[in-house]
Amino acid sequence: MGGRPAGALAEEFGTPLVAYCERTVLAAAHAYLGAAPGALVLYGVKAFPNVALLQLLAGEGLGADVSTLGELEYALRAGVPGERLVVHGNNKSDDEVRAAVEAGVHFVVLDALDEVERAAAAGVERVLVRVTPGIEADTHPAIRTAHHGSKFGLPPDQALEAIAAARNAGLEVAGLHLHIGSQLLDTQAARTSVDWLGGFAAECSQELGWAPAVVDLGGGLGIEYAEGDHAPAIADFVTTLLQRLEQAWTLHGLTRPQVILEPGRSLVGRAGVTLYRVGVVKRASETTTYVAIDGGMSDNPRPQLYGARYSALLANRADEEATSSYTVCGKHCESGDVLIESVSLPEPRRGDLLAVPGTGAYTLGMGSNYNAVPRPAAVLVADGQARLIRRRESIDDVLRHEETSG
Repeated sequence: MGGRPAGALAEEFGTPLVAYCERTVLAAAHAYLGAAPGALVLYGVKAFPNVALLQLLAGEGLGADVSTLGELEYALRAGVPGERLVVHGNNKSDDEVRAAVEAGVHFVVLDALDEVERAAAAGVERVLVRVTPGIEADTHPAIRTAHHGSKFGLPPDQALEAIAAARNAGLEVAGLHLHIGSQLLDTQAARTSVDWLGGFAAECSQELGWAPAVVDLGGGLGIEYAEGDHAPAIADFVTTLLQRLEQAWTLHGLTRPQVILEPGRSLVGRAGVTLYRVGVVKRASETTTYVAIDGGMSDNPRPQLYGARYSALLANRADEEATSSYTVCGKHCESGDVLIESVSLPEPRRGDLLAVPGTGAYTLGMGSNYNAVPRPAAVLVADGQARLIRRRESIDDVLRHEETSG
């Protein structure tokens, strides 16, 4: 990892440990910037809220896409300037709207009709309107966001109403926002959504005398987690979207808008590897041998939430041939606490170091303290040097909110 042996990282920082390769993060950022010159590229903070990662990306010119007070504070503490911040959220509180104004964010994204009046009252100046086209992306239902009936955004008729109402309220409606879902492994749904958006922009022009000067296409590009996954390269994905946008806007005689992109997983997902210590190795049946690790669903709930698949290897014995298939389980009191249903490994032994790649996004950021287990540390590794970017929680941290009598 970044020129540092995984075993050395585990010895210095303990396990479980999420190690991020700085060069991999930067390569992804440069791929987005190179494929979309002139676009505003925002890191989707929800993928993994971390000040050090935000500082690294901000240094390359990226901004941040935030949806809560907490995520906004992460971005501000990382020094991300307001002109590179966009505030989302399907249920923004008044405090969140006011904080966006105080931070001088570039845009607040209107996600409901009642947000028009509330945004105007709070002093918001520039907004985007999120529209839901009713397109179902080929991904897990829990991470589709633009299907009919989605909790996100506004159906087309309500989006038109929101645009008109916001302009009447004195807000600068700069453009439209659309995001169809996460972990996209092809461009079909994204291309369809851009085509649809061009038609909707033309409808806005005809009915309201208004056309979007800005189009936020969201994020959603997936990564390869396990054998059989095939994700488009960042440059190919972005180039396809921008070409489709150019075609759609030309078809409808519209002026090409400024583009905003909001990648999260594709910026940091591949860069992260989680290191675990192997504990119990237990033959449970003729077909199942469990390899228990010192973490599990508290640091990575994606298998339980989305049926996510992962690969793994024994980092301390990476040159040995696999001998059999094993099931990797966590230490939590749930039969469903299984990280990997089947993975080929050399015969595991207590103390081995299991490395699980592709864990840089939506893992530790979605973690919990289930079974009162402290959450892991995270490090950023480059040129053989590792820097702690999130300290390991202690039992005292887990108990810090408890109130006792006497």
